[in-house]
Amino acid sequence: MHLNEFLIRFQLQPISVRNITSAPAHYPGKEAAVLIPLEYIDGQLHIILTRRATHLRHHPGQISFPGGKVEPSDVSITHTALREAEEEIGLLSENVSVLGAFPAHKTFTGFKVTPIVGLVKSKFDFVIDPGEVDSCFRVPLQFFKQTSNRHIGEHWRKGLRYQVHFMPYQDKFIWGVTAAIIDLLCRHIEH
Repeated sequence: MHLNEFLIRFQLQPISVRNITSAPAHYPGKEAAVLIPLEYIDGQLHIILTRRATHLRHHPGQISFPGGKVEPSDVSITHTALREAEEEIGLLSENVSVLGAFPAHKTFTGFKVTPIVGLVKSKFDFVIDPGEVDSCFRVPLQFFKQTSNRHIGEHWRKGLRYQVHFMPYQDKFIWGVTAAIIDLLCRHIEH
């Protein structure tokens, strides 16, 4: 998908809360934000993802977007996403054009995650914080746009059944809220 087509589709579609995959309402959720960094390389958009460090308490080794919990010093949820992206992968906030946000996802692990969509203005080199991230990589958005690459399964937790999105990509397994957010982004720009 070309950049202009993406921008038109993203900005002209109303964002629908009914498309959000979330946990039951009784999970209050700790406030968090992630950046969906989109980078235009060789005529196509790519999503930047990370593999979380394996020593982390929450979601060790999982594929995720750069992001984290809202800190008291954060001035907005967008600030949280941009701050975390700079800390985790070296993506400077001034190198990101924020395009918008999706409503928060409530996860069954107790987080309320707000996805912020941002376009990387110019090429940059990953500067990974090993305290939070094991690796960082790019995936062509076109891969995720193919519905055959997006799946939904079931997950049981504390006696409750949840629908869980998952997307195998090469040797990586993207699942949970990250996959749900990618699915939402793809469905949002399909129409």
